[in-house]
Amino acid sequence: MATLSLQHIDKIYDNNVQAVFDFNLDVKDGELIVLVGPSGCGKSTTLRMVAGLEDISNGKLLLDGKDITQTPAKDRDMAMVFQSYALYGHMTIYENMAFSLTLRKENPNVIHKKVLAAAEILGLTSQLNKKPAQLSGGQRQRVAMGRSIVRNPKVFLFDEPLSNLDAKLRGATRREILLLHKRLQATMLYVTHDQTEALTLADRIVCMSMGHVQQVGTPLELYDSPDNVFVASFIGLPPMNFYDVKVAGDALQGNGFKVSLTAEEKAVLAGYEGKEITLGVRPENFAEGNDIKVTVTNNENLGMNTLVYGSVGNTGVKVTAKLKGWQNYKMGDTASFSIVKKHFFDKETTNAIRGGK
Repeated sequence: MATLSLQHIDKIYDNNVQAVFDFNLDVKDGELIVLVGPSGCGKSTTLRMVAGLEDISNGKLLLDGKDITQTPAKDRDMAMVFQSYALYGHMTIYENMAFSLTLRKENPNVIHKKVLAAAEILGLTSQLNKKPAQLSGGQRQRVAMGRSIVRNPKVFLFDEPLSNLDAKLRGATRREILLLHKRLQATMLYVTHDQTEALTLADRIVCMSMGHVQQVGTPLELYDSPDNVFVASFIGLPPMNFYDVKVAGDALQGNGFKVSLTAEEKAVLAGYEGKEITLGVRPENFAEGNDIKVTVTNNENLGMNTLVYGSVGNTGVKVTAKLKGWQNYKMGDTASFSIVKKHFFDKETTNAIRGGK
């Protein structure tokens, strides 16, 4: 397929509003990169700059080492799948999938083979004579993907393709996209605000906020070793708990609780003795124990897991814990939790504390 390199990319609009700041990313051949972040963070703008639908204000875009920063969208050999499907309602599914090849005046026999091959990959063979209105939302999104596949582009671009689907269809179509990627070994850039999509689809994730890249890494790296409070809070469901604590010898002292530190954790926090830091705890990193006593306000049984909501004693400091198994806490009960894994963040910079800095 292709390699892609985004080098110091900025997007500044005519009204002097900057949407993307110094975006840098090297995409390997056949890699599936997911750009994730809240609405307005610049992820879709970045994708549109790659596609050629938005001008690049500063920086360079390289495709297989060739500078395509000023190359028109039609000449970039990329295919984009939109959130809205963008299908022609008066055409059959076959005609929709063949449309770009027909415009290129390719041989009808070649077009037929490509459409049938793409339809087979996506399970659409029996739907080719139907119109888009006769298909479900998931099927229509597959048609949009099929229209891209027949072009055999160097890069596939996905702009929130599952946003219009219900939860069940979203999960099924997500799996289809993952299988499609493995089958085609295609280079893909995928934009979403859904961190579940990011964690399940990506080879690497680019997490963005307010036009800036916050962290680039594998799903496990962003989940297990977030670079800052924003990444820690955005990746993971339910979100990470955060507590203001003071480093005091072998322990962290918070509002209404005291948590012991291991020798390794104490070494990481060297230089922060007596100072306030932010302690992060993922809900799934609580277990029954003695670090924190929680007054329960709500208990949600999810089958294999239970979400327990409450506050530390009577302090109002919120706690969300995700415990294994079926729990039967009631409002007003006292639960005692230990912390299996801790994350430390500098109060001023909000960056992760690693190695005593």
